Amino acid sequence: MDIKDTQTNTESAQPRRFSNDENLNILLNSVVDEVSVYAERLGGQIKKLSDIGRALSGVYDLNTLLEMIVDQARNFTNADAGTLYIVEDNTLRFQIVQNDSLKIRMGGKTGETIPFPPVELKESNVSAFVALKGVSVNIPDVYDTDLFDFTGPKKFDNSTGYRSQSMLVVPMRNHDNDVIGVLQLLNATNPDTKKVISFSQDYENLCESLASQAAVSITNAKLISNMTELFEAFVKVMATAIDEKSPVTGGHIRRVADLTLTLADVIHNSNEGKFKDISFTPDQFYELRIAAYMHDIGKVTTPVEIVEKAKKLQTIFDRIHYVRLRMDYISQKISIEGQNSKIELLQNGGDPEKLKALEAETQNKVAEIQEIRDFINKCNEPGEFLDDETLERLKEISQKTFIDNEGEQQPYLTEDELLNLSIRRGSITEAERKKMQDHAAVTLRMLKQIPFTKKLKNIPDFAGAHHEFINGKGYPLGLKG
Repeated sequence: MDIKDTQTNTESAQPRRFSNDENLNILLNSVVDEVSVYAERLGGQIKKLSDIGRALSGVYDLNTLLEMIVDQARNFTNADAGTLYIVEDNTLRFQIVQNDSLKIRMGGKTGETIPFPPVELKESNVSAFVALKGVSVNIPDVYDTDLFDFTGPKKFDNSTGYRSQSMLVVPMRNHDNDVIGVLQLLNATNPDTKKVISFSQDYENLCESLASQAAVSITNAKLISNMTELFEAFVKVMATAIDEKSPVTGGHIRRVADLTLTLADVIHNSNEGKFKDISFTPDQFYELRIAAYMHDIGKVTTPVEIVEKAKKLQTIFDRIHYVRLRMDYISQKISIEGQNSKIELLQNGGDPEKLKALEAETQNKVAEIQEIRDFINKCNEPGEFLDDETLERLKEISQKTFIDNEGEQQPYLTEDELLNLSIRRGSITEAERKKMQDHAAVTLRMLKQIPFTKKLKNIPDFAGAHHEFINGKGYPLGLKG
């Protein structure tokens, strides 16, 4: 320390001269010292309140927020106990209950259910009075006042051995100046002697400021929570709509979401192997869940007849019925032609051998059509793999023709019917398969148009990649793992 610093410290330690009157000078120095100490203490409290306000503004989980409000209020007022109520359905509902002496922590993130019933909004109850009037109440001793009915606290004291004494109750006003809750602190203590004291006016003022900040934070947290719930509801409604398109895949999206989170949870808790260093934050779990629910959103553009195509000839309905009617028509036409030929033979003398041969020919032709009908019906089923011989037979049948009622020549099978019946495995054509697979690309394009928040920015990529394979043979982008 140099001479200048020594001189400065010496001067600051000396009494300040405000007057030539020594007694007055001593008095003024004493006042200045007390004001300085008070200002320093108040400045510290205001800074602490500011720090608390910043901390509250960064918390959006309502349970965490409510618990933090009571913790912080009790901390800087040295209160032994605290309760936070929320105004709901014309009552005050307990949200947080804390009491250090009795080692009680209920509500909030603790998971402990609060057993106390809601408080009716009657002015005889101090917390209800504060909620109704919007003013703070500071009571040095609840046993030494008849302003309010303290039957409840006294019963609690009798059953637990606790002694409720000083109480500070402040309203929590939101940005619209509406009281949305009440903060109640109990038994302020002297930090040195640990004795119960009254809540000072300074603490009352600071608690009112904290309560106002807290009310705004609660309103914001509820707003965010409501918006999140609304967003999730829309997501689940869209997922339900997709699932409802097909009873064949009903519940698919929910199952994918459940399985995705189960796999993520297993990876998160893995302590060995290739996944031991991989973990997920709550926000990442949430992002995965939303992506899973939205992974098939692109199916809104996929035709229902492709999604539900259970038979090869199925479109809006199964066209096998057309083919059967056509075969029945051909069979009937052959029978009629056979009958006409038989009548003509009989009119010309009716050679028995020719009649017998004609009947046999007609029966064989009808039997052949029935066999073709059965064969096509079997080919319409997607269960069995079609070999080359079956495909060749289908081509031969498609080349056969008949004359319809209009005198027009028609094929046994149309080109589109042949194409669909020739599917070797499954029930959809290559063009239909590409249309089906296109839903992944549509999902990606649709979700890319949504302005997701930073925490949800990966949803389009996660959802759009649900058909990608590690070997790069998936779709729509052919990504490799």
